[in-house]
Amino acid sequence: MARGVKQIPTWQTIARVLLCVFGLLLSSYALYVETSKGADRDYTAMCDISATISCSKVFTSKYGRGFGLVEPLLGKDSLFNVPNSIFGLLFYFLQFILGQILHPTSSLILLLTSVLSNFGSVYLAYILYFVLQDACVVCISTYIVNASLLVLNVLHRRTVNKSVKKKKV
Repeated sequence: MARGVKQIPTWQTIARVLLCVFGLLLSSYALYVETSKGADRDYTAMCDISATISCSKVFTSKYGRGFGLVEPLLGKDSLFNVPNSIFGLLFYFLQFILGQILHPTSSLILLLTSVLSNFGSVYLAYILYFVLQDACVVCISTYIVNASLLVLNVLHRRTVNKSVKKKKV
């Protein structure tokens, strides 16, 4: 009989902390770039490398707020029509906090929000490449972080399931 898991493996905790901190930094920088560009049209971000590799072009586009979906559906003044980076900050904070808990409900929330974030990443990657015809280093980095968190959350869910099965035995 296999030993029950009583805690989250250390490597998973370290990986989650690193990914969430990186995601928080990326989202914070995205918010900084968007607000700086809004205040000063001449502002040039470090991630604005060329005319076709520009994060500020992406962040200030209609797709940079509410994923380009909230304004047409709920209006420009909707509470949910905020910069995408705000959603990112909330997501990475939630991933960090819930990732420390070895419980079936928290692991399910982690997995579902991670799946949702990856659907969002695929949608935004499509917009980035085909609609805006741009390459955004910060955006692509967040897609990688989101995909990595999805893998980590699948492993986390398995760890929790092993723990729950062991407690029933």
